[in-house]
Amino acid sequence: MPAPEPARTSRLTRFHRHVLGGVLLTLCPLLLAAIILIVPPLSMLARWLLLGAALLASAALLRWHLRRVTRPLSTLASLLEALREGDYTLRGVAGGALGQVIYDVNALAQRLQAERVRFEEASHLLSKTLAALDSAVFVFDGGARLSLVNPAGQHLLQGKSPDLFGRSDAELGVQDLFAQVSGSVVTRSFPGRNGRFEIRHASLRQHGRGGRLLVINDLDRVLRDEERQAWQRLLRVLGHEVNNSLAPIRSIAGTLSTLSARAPVPDDWAGDLRDGLALIERRAAALTRFLAGYSRLARLPPPRRRALELAALLRTLARMESAAITVATDATLPVQADADQIEQALINLLRNAVEAAPGDHAEVRVRAWREAGRVVVEIIDNGPGPPPSANLFVPFFTTKPGGSGIGLALARQIAEAHGGGVALSARSDGPGAVARLWISLDKAAPGSD
Repeated sequence: MPAPEPARTSRLTRFHRHVLGGVLLTLCPLLLAAIILIVPPLSMLARWLLLGAALLASAALLRWHLRRVTRPLSTLASLLEALREGDYTLRGVAGGALGQVIYDVNALAQRLQAERVRFEEASHLLSKTLAALDSAVFVFDGGARLSLVNPAGQHLLQGKSPDLFGRSDAELGVQDLFAQVSGSVVTRSFPGRNGRFEIRHASLRQHGRGGRLLVINDLDRVLRDEERQAWQRLLRVLGHEVNNSLAPIRSIAGTLSTLSARAPVPDDWAGDLRDGLALIERRAAALTRFLAGYSRLARLPPPRRRALELAALLRTLARMESAAITVATDATLPVQADADQIEQALINLLRNAVEAAPGDHAEVRVRAWREAGRVVVEIIDNGPGPPPSANLFVPFFTTKPGGSGIGLALARQIAEAHGGGVALSARSDGPGAVARLWISLDKAAPGSD
């Protein structure tokens, strides 16, 4: 910490002392001359004694004056030299003729030291952030020469930083990317990867001069990762459902084969054979329905938007269910939508709510309203609530015995084709779930014809 700022009275006192020292240094020879002229003629010895005394007094005053002036100047010069060399740790004692100046220089050094610490911390954070990015980042100076690149950029160009620094954008083969509109997607071949890339660039100021920033995002890798995860989820559910059907079929088929190979055949073999074949038929039919549901989900046609009165459709669907369903909507909710698809999506959500609600005290409420260019439908039940799983909208994933796992996935696919979506969450005011479906009122939404 710099020394406390000297008080104004002490600065004035030091100033007066240094002025007095200069005056005394000037008066000593004048006083000696006056004594020699005014006092009656002195002997040679007296004159030499006076001269020696005057010289000693002048030397003492000069030494005192130099110590009070020269040392602070030397300290100030050392502090300024340290600042010029980038050493902000050196401090001077705020005293002497230049006490206020040294105090200010100490405060400046302390501020520069704090700024350097903040700059180094920010630079370290920036370098760690750039190293963790999957996007390739390049910074070019005003002469279009590379001055910064992150590890992803080195991997994309198959080079190390020392080999890439100082090379122009033309030498690196990225000069034409600046001609692309920022945010555009291009198909490109780089030394480290081929595929589709998103190109973003912007202007910079570096050391007071112009510069350019180039960011290259590998879209193919992101899509491949998402596609792989989707296939893994789909295959996991498919494998589970297919095995649920094939395992009993294989077991019953083995039992029937063992039964038919016995000699003599047991008396009740006909009943066992009928039961076994009936089980095989049921499991095969279940597997057929499962695969048919997958085909229906995969072949969902684009929606054919027509005028639809959503409020009337909700009231009609509520009357079709066995449980009592309360409907609260505006008098009319006209929308442009595919009536068959929207009806299928709402039936799936309503049936889930009715099946989840307890039979004796079932409570299912439907609300619908218009907001911000869309129509929202909420279906609220008092069941146990949605299961804690991230796979609720994964096709064929189900927690209900005998469920197909198609309803939620199909409802969301229909809503997204109408420019909307589906969400399922737990109620905040008690047990139960809230299923929300919304569709866009824009006729130009995705999927419209």
